[in-house]
Amino acid sequence: MTFIEPRLSVRDGFAEGPLADAALSRAARAAQLLDDLQEQAPTLTDAQLRDGVHQALRRYTQGHPPAGQVASYTALIRRGVRIDWTVPDRLPCA
Repeated sequence: MTFIEPRLSVRDGFAEGPLADAALSRAARAAQLLDDLQEQAPTLTDAQLRDGVHQALRRYTQGHPPAGQVASYTALIRRGVRIDWTVPDRLPCA
């Protein structure tokens, strides 16, 4: 086991600890928000959809997502392309 910092370690190529758990939780919540948006897309205005995508990505990145990524995801959802955001059981480390 390699300790990266307090509350975060790496074992067998996967992050462990409360910080890794929090990252996985954020990813799962962002995936759920994107799924919900894709279901509601036909009833949302372009601005509402763009804002929803921005909020979902912001939850995942904990910062402002790139505008191009928000625009790209919004356009894909508007065209009916399904975005599947899979969340692993464990957080892999490089």
